[in-house]
Amino acid sequence: MTTLKLTQIGNSVGLILPKELLARLKLEKGDTVFVTEAAHGVNLSPYNADFETQMDAARKIMKERRQVLRELAK
Repeated sequence: MTTLKLTQIGNSVGLILPKELLARLKLEKGDTVFVTEAAHGVNLSPYNADFETQMDAARKIMKERRQVLRELAK
């Protein structure tokens, strides 16, 4: 388990993530992180569940309408 300390950053409070955790999450400066509530607290992840749901719907439509999309691409 990694312990993080809250730090004053200007008028806000933030967390400094150690480079080992950044590497594990495959995050770099400027990346977006998503916080979701869970039964045991919160989850911190670079993964956006809402976006993945939208992409699944888009993939389904693209598969079903492949011919139409090919005609539009001409």
